[in-house]
Amino acid sequence: MKDIAQRANVSESAVSFALNGRPGVSEATRDRVRRVAEQLGWRPSTAARALSGEGSATVGLVVARPAAGLGVDSFFLQLISGIQEVLAERQLGLLFQVVEDMTAECAVYRRWWAEHRVDGVLVVDPRTDDPRADLLDELGLHAVVIGSLPGGDTGPHPRLSQIRADDAGAMAAVVGRLHELGHRRIVHIAGLPTLAHTDRRIRSLRIEADRRGLAEAHSVTTDYSDIEGAAATRRVLERPAPPTALVYDNDVMAAAGAAVATGLGLGIPDDLSVVSWEDSALCRLTTPWLTALSRDPVAFGRLAARELTALLDGGPARTVRVPLPLLIERGSTAPAHRGAGVTRRPPAG
Repeated sequence: MKDIAQRANVSESAVSFALNGRPGVSEATRDRVRRVAEQLGWRPSTAARALSGEGSATVGLVVARPAAGLGVDSFFLQLISGIQEVLAERQLGLLFQVVEDMTAECAVYRRWWAEHRVDGVLVVDPRTDDPRADLLDELGLHAVVIGSLPGGDTGPHPRLSQIRADDAGAMAAVVGRLHELGHRRIVHIAGLPTLAHTDRRIRSLRIEADRRGLAEAHSVTTDYSDIEGAAATRRVLERPAPPTALVYDNDVMAAAGAAVATGLGLGIPDDLSVVSWEDSALCRLTTPWLTALSRDPVAFGRLAARELTALLDGGPARTVRVPLPLLIERGSTAPAHRGAGVTRRPPAG
């Protein structure tokens, strides 16, 4: 500040007012100080801003998932890309941490709050019984939930916005299309049962199954990994009356499940139709290409980051609903030609 004051021929207090956007200096002085600061390569000190109560210029993201699984989760990686685009525009940093469970995640929020490390947080993977909204209210941290908490709207959380996807509507659309194709035995290879969006998908499948008289439609939960997805696929396909269609909660499990089905001698889509909840390059690297629900994870991330910066700028908390994902039909789905039963063939070779 002393160097800038000398170069701009103003007092150090005028430099402080100009660089921090405070009244007390003319616009001409403010512009001159900022030009000098830019010439000298000045950047605001995050630590100093935090100590003075002006914020840390950083937002946080904690993920309570096994770290190994994140590397193959295309949706999550693209989501972070979208978040980072917006934060970079605002010159905000992203503090990212992976933890083992919800208890550890809540401990991180408490530590960040106590140390003034973040101005707000992005919250992922809402749970069916989620303590984070109340904790963030208690701490006074602004937050955006990517997904939606049980119960839907913002409710009594004045600093918390939500980006809400219609998981129930998407599942209803998938089941409706498979029903049109003649499938009656539909199995949903789901993710973690404690996640709110998994619960909504499972409940939607039950509702659609009851409405359409699909007595054998049901869900099987996993940890989202290719290993558990493959194991669940093998179990359901080795039953006496196996499904004619499988719906997977992500692209990794869908690709692994398709490989298991092929290994059992089943033809896709002649014997078995496969649908992935997420679309990605992986869905277009399998043979045949996988039918998938198409969302734009990068746009999802941008939206979440913009909602958080709006809260930090003093905007109101709100719930934003994203459009229903589009079902892109490819080579892995077809009419259930053999709906009464599946005949396994020996695998090729």
